[in-house]
Amino acid sequence: MDLNSDLGESYGAWKMGDDEAMLGIVSSANIACGFHAGDPAGILKTVRKAARNNVVIGAHVSYPDRAGFGRRDMDVTSEELIGDIVYQIGALQGIAKAAGASVRYVKPHGALYNHIANHERQGLAVIEAIRTIDPSLALMGLAGTKILDLARTAGLKVVAEMFADRGYTPEGLLVSRREPGAVLHDPAEVAQRMLDFVRTGMLPAIDGSLIRIEAQSICVHGDSPGAVAMAREIRRRFEEDSIEIRSFIAGA
Repeated sequence: MDLNSDLGESYGAWKMGDDEAMLGIVSSANIACGFHAGDPAGILKTVRKAARNNVVIGAHVSYPDRAGFGRRDMDVTSEELIGDIVYQIGALQGIAKAAGASVRYVKPHGALYNHIANHERQGLAVIEAIRTIDPSLALMGLAGTKILDLARTAGLKVVAEMFADRGYTPEGLLVSRREPGAVLHDPAEVAQRMLDFVRTGMLPAIDGSLIRIEAQSICVHGDSPGAVAMAREIRRRFEEDSIEIRSFIAGA
């Protein structure tokens, strides 16, 4: 099972998360591209650390929304969105090349991630952007959503993702961050949920019902309180149960 985290999100004197610690735990890193967070020097530093730790690198692309941390929905045109995504992937590819590494996949961030999950127009724009700049890149998206089917139809590799530190609705969607129970904080509880998920494919929704999720990657948000403790506990419990943490990228 792949374990990923959103990293490279610090900006100047403003620090977000503990990239160094997380890169010793996860197998894939979704690295900010400057549109919602991250500055060039910090992104380069994170990419270099990822390369040293043999962590697979993904472009964490976003709406252009630093003030809102990429969490505000935007009604952008398809042409604008294609340009924004191509720009961000290209920037991270250049930084990765300078670090002796490469970008292997794309994971949209925040409001963009949620919007394209089941809304076709912007989803198709993201797919077109990836196909334009590098069709070998995989698209990571929320398990069970329409965007993954659209990407497969367009010939892209896809990675279905689920979240260790987020609550789920009975429909298999993420509970809004504005609602109680949206974000989980207890490392032991989170690790047990993930262990049960890997064993059974099932996860308890916020109403107590069980939902089935098919996913190849588990995300621990790098900006969540106690993120490192949660990721470390997940890895510890998986290793105790002989569950290997490895990237979804073959040969990585």
